[in-house]
Amino acid sequence: MGYDFDVASEQTNRLGLMAGKTCLVTGATAGIGQKIALELALMGADVVIAGRNEAKCAAVADQIKKESGNPAVEYLVADLSSLDQVRRLAEEFKARRQRLDVLVNNAGAMYLRRQNSVDGIEMTFALNHLSYFLLTDLLLDILKASPPARIVNVASSAHKEARLDLGHVHDPRRYLGFRAYSRSKLCNVLFTYELARRLEGAGVTANSLHPGLVATNFLNHNGPFGRFLNFFLRLRGISIEAGALTPVYAASSPDMEGVSGKYLEKQQAVRSSKRSYDESLARGLWELSASLTGIRSAAQESFSSSG
Repeated sequence: MGYDFDVASEQTNRLGLMAGKTCLVTGATAGIGQKIALELALMGADVVIAGRNEAKCAAVADQIKKESGNPAVEYLVADLSSLDQVRRLAEEFKARRQRLDVLVNNAGAMYLRRQNSVDGIEMTFALNHLSYFLLTDLLLDILKASPPARIVNVASSAHKEARLDLGHVHDPRRYLGFRAYSRSKLCNVLFTYELARRLEGAGVTANSLHPGLVATNFLNHNGPFGRFLNFFLRLRGISIEAGALTPVYAASSPDMEGVSGKYLEKQQAVRSSKRSYDESLARGLWELSASLTGIRSAAQESFSSSG
């Protein structure tokens, strides 16, 4: 199973593939998020990008319009490590749009030194997992109203190194940047599988993926040492174009119609880690996430309903 999204060789085949569909891509002002948004715009989608810097959002939206020839590109501004700003983003999206065909949860980061979010939650967990969980919950009604809709959660093969202690995942006793990142990516996969189970029959699919080790400026916000590590990442990593292939495939390929609860690498469904299939752990993570985000039980039940 494969799908070629190379702009030069497949331009004609891709034209119109996503016409009439609305897509929301988070973390879309740089790296693979920006490339995902561009590729969806090239396919004719109505694209909304989300980022935390308004000037950068505006510049990237304009750039995507020019490169794609598609004027239907807008932006919303939110720092997704803040629960209140996630809520505001969802409200603003629903105030502007009547449908949502594809939600790409892509925003994320690795923090080499511990930081807490404005909500007092360890930053990596807050941004990389809780933003996915809360934004998806808040947009679920509009996703269900736009079947067949897709939720695409960008995870990482780093999840395979992770163990999860639900008592401390949001407030670890000992902090190591890569371990926190790996835990958050395991959370992405666990969340995706539990979400797919709860959405069965609802006309909405949920899948996660590893985009590859992508040569981006992923660690620049960590100061000089982060920029030093980025130098080696650029030497070893794949291009942004290659990194966007699997998320764009999950978001748009006809091959993925009706496919749910999968983990993808290189545009193929593969096995994720053994721990990621622990349904008891996934339910526990769900309950913890619901508690931290203030989602009521009734809202949680909406996931298992077909609408």
